[in-house]
Amino acid sequence: MKSTDSVSRRKFLGFGLTAFVAAPVAASLLAARTAAAQDAIPKVDETDPTAQALGFKADATKVDTAAFPKRAGEEGAKQFCRSCALYQGKEGDSSGPCAMFPGKAVANGGWCNAWAPKA
Repeated sequence: MKSTDSVSRRKFLGFGLTAFVAAPVAASLLAARTAAAQDAIPKVDETDPTAQALGFKADATKVDTAAFPKRAGEEGAKQFCRSCALYQGKEGDSSGPCAMFPGKAVANGGWCNAWAPKA
């Protein structure tokens, strides 16, 4: 006698195949949602008074090294927001939150005078 509670091998394989196909689709949707949320954080404007006081530039190569000698020289050339202890973005993100600018994002290739090396 056949039990109504049992699952046939064909149904079991069908469910497994559906789950196998659905997992990557769900992962890509989650990644897209995460990227959209990151883009929703406003970027720091270089004309912001705090940004100006700290010499913030979204492109670290455009920092006035005469005014901010910390960025000058061989060691200064290695300083970017992505390598700063205050940067809270993830590895590979184009921008991320910064403790110096609450609620705002900075470019990972940016720089400001508050730069401190990551531990």
